[in-house]
Amino acid sequence: MNRVLLGIRGAETEDQMRTVLSALKNLEGVVRAEAEQPGQVVVEYDPHRLTVMDLIRAVRERGFLAGML
Repeated sequence: MNRVLLGIRGAETEDQMRTVLSALKNLEGVVRAEAEQPGQVVVEYDPHRLTVMDLIRAVRERGFLAGML
């Protein structure tokens, strides 16, 4: 398993952060996705199934900006 810290922009409310976490958790290969701090999400994922760009793309598809920290 790999672990990455993503920076999230545009998810300022709890509902928005739930949307981001839901988008990540619904990806096949994500084991864990948790908000560490406001605007930061730690994701544990299977690198044989997903790349960091897949994670970022899932967040962006929900209307938020994301990038690796």
